Formats: sequence, structure tokens, C-alpha cells
Amino acid sequence: MIDRSPGLRERTRSAVQWEIAESAASLFVEQGYEGTTIDDVAAAVGMSKRSVFRYFETKEDLVLGKFDALAGAMLAGLRTRPVGEPTWESLCAMLKLLVPHIDSEGRDVVTAPLQRLIYETPVLLAGYLERQYQVQKSVVATLRERAEKAGQPIAANDPAPRVLTAAAFGCLMVAQQAWLEDDSDSFTDVLERTLSIID
Repeated sequence: MIDRSPGLRERTRSAVQWEIAESAASLFVEQGYEGTTIDDVAAAVGMSKRSVFRYFETKEDLVLGKFDALAGAMLAGLRTRPVGEPTWESLCAMLKLLVPHIDSEGRDVVTAPLQRLIYETPVLLAGYLERQYQVQKSVVATLRERAEKAGQPIAANDPAPRVLTAAAFGCLMVAQQAWLEDDSDSFTDVLERTLSIID
């Protein structure tokens, strides 16, 4: 059996990336995307500009880097779901892994303003959608692997995994937008309601 658990070096790198992304998020919310430079981020985390670029290739990556880390956690969570579990149930459980990273941080501090910044900045929204597309491809591949393990392989031309995955991520985006528009509900409640429409 192949050990897919990350090594110490990879875990350390991920921890540093997360710290940089967190600091960058706060700066982007305070100063705006255009008003924040890589030098600002480097100073905030006590690194050189060159060191920051070793972890993030572009300024856009600094904003969206947190999503990359969360996407990895979501995929890892999906792989741990029971092989025989209904696909939609597994996808919902995967998306709910995002909840602690949103509701627990406080929407008025960084989380909501940063998400709003992404939706309102064309270059960031394009990058966010591209990342979602790449994650969806990985999710579909994982669903096919699960089906194979369950002894129920999915035909190459069967659109079901793609349709269900696209529906799940569509629900995620609708939930994010509704959550940003309405102060009265937690992201947990909004996501639950959104997912239940298709369930």
C-alpha cells in the first residue's frame, strides 16, 4: 500500500504557506488588493521578498493560497469517506470540511471581506474559478477510484461523477454568495440549506 501521508518537510512547508497566506489575507482586507505589495507581506511575516516568492509565485497566489491549502484538505477528507457511501453524501461531507475555517474565524474580521474581495476583483475571481475547476477534476478522479475499489467501476463516458461534482461546487458558490449577502445566518446553516435542495 502506498503511503500518501505528507512528510515532515511537506508539512513544514504547508505550515509556512498557511502563515504567509493568513498574514497576506489580513493585509489585503485592510489595504485592498492593489494597495498591498509583496514587500508589505514579506515585512509582516518577517521574510525577504525572495523568500515569500519561494512559497507563492504571484501576488494572486497569495490571496488564493489559502484556498489551495483547504482544497488539499478537502480531497484528503473525501478519500477517507467510506467506499460504499452514496456519492452525494460524500461530496457534502467534503464541502462541510470548510465550515470550521469560515465560521470559527469571524466573518467580520477577515473571512467574509476576503471572500468579497475575490468576487469583486476580476483577476482574483478568474483565479479562484480556475482553482475550483482543477479541484473538481481531482474530485472526479477520486470518485472514480472509490467506485473501482467498491467493485463498481464508472464508465469513462458516464457523466455522473462530473455532474454531481459540478453540482456540489455550484452549491458551494451559491452558499458563499448568500452568506456574504445575509448577516443573520452562519455559513454552516447557509451551506446546509443549499446542499439540501439537491439532496
